[in-house]
Amino acid sequence: MNCTTSTEGGSEPRWFKSSYSDGSNSNECVEVAITRGAVHVRDSKNMAGPQLAVTPDGWARFIPYASER
Repeated sequence: MNCTTSTEGGSEPRWFKSSYSDGSNSNECVEVAITRGAVHVRDSKNMAGPQLAVTPDGWARFIPYASER
């Protein structure tokens, strides 16, 4: 997964997609933005829609679980 952390101080988070995303369907992926206090997740097909925010620790625990599925 390629990662660019977002800038702090009120600017918009920098969203990124996994480097494992399917290149033929680039819009069918989740996007992630990392800030100091949370990891934000959204649907790339609905960027203005709902977003999920989890703690960095919660995200670190989720990644191994998701990679096994």
